Amino acid sequence: MEADRHFRAMGTTCQITLVGGTTTLLADLVGRVHDLEARWSRFDEHSELSMLNATAGDGPVAVSVETYRLIDTSVSAWRRTAGRFDPTILDAVEANGYDRTYDAIPAGRAGREYQPRPIPGCWDIELDEAVQTVNWPVGVRLDPGGIGKGLAADIIAEEALAAGATGVLVDIGGDIRVAGPGPADGAWIVDVDDPLRPDTSALHLAVTDVGIATSSRLRRHWIIDDEHRHHLLDPTTGRPTETDIVAATAISASGWWSEALTKALFVTGDLDTIPGTSALMIHADGHYTATPDLMELMS
Repeated sequence: MEADRHFRAMGTTCQITLVGGTTTLLADLVGRVHDLEARWSRFDEHSELSMLNATAGDGPVAVSVETYRLIDTSVSAWRRTAGRFDPTILDAVEANGYDRTYDAIPAGRAGREYQPRPIPGCWDIELDEAVQTVNWPVGVRLDPGGIGKGLAADIIAEEALAAGATGVLVDIGGDIRVAGPGPADGAWIVDVDDPLRPDTSALHLAVTDVGIATSSRLRRHWIIDDEHRHHLLDPTTGRPTETDIVAATAISASGWWSEALTKALFVTGDLDTIPGTSALMIHADGHYTATPDLMELMS
């Protein structure tokens, strides 16, 4: 038996498909995605993340298990990518014009107040797992962005299997986690779209127990003083990345790590950024570069 639901959450389209699950479980999991959004949204002033950002410098704050895991995971990704993924990017994101929900951003505006800002990094973030507290100094504000979607997909997949589903696919805006056997002879079929070629797949995958993340600078972009800007920033400059990459896909054991890897790929434009990565990059002129394991799938 399969159960499937499409819905909107976290500012994007989502899908959960269960094998061996029930419609009741499916509804519970959809509600769980909305619960994580309420805890982590930077656009909700009452979310845990917003309250943490507002009280930076006030000392350790106890948070929920989910929010602690998000922050711990984000800091871990920052370390593992040598800072190429950086969750302390919120001030810089807002300074580049992404200061409201994407749908509310004007098509064009003057840029005097929208200038790049330095990104502080995670150096001074303190985490105490024993008491589930987090602490960061004044001047540090977190925007986990895509890694929150990837981690949410991981959490939903874990909870689906724990609740009795035999297999699950979770897709939160292109951050995908599959676990357990899928309906296609035990596999899950996942297509990775090419944003430069409508209705064309860059990859057609049959996978089990992986996280797949795709980031694109063509989906969220705007104009300030006739300059095109997008939401994928280079932590070393506080400006939108300037490589010729328009989309990057990474595959790993988890959704959150795959998401962090796509950000690192955008910053460097180099498949060797993180050794052992399975990745695809789509360049502005339309050509692909990919690690050998994925290149074989495109031949």
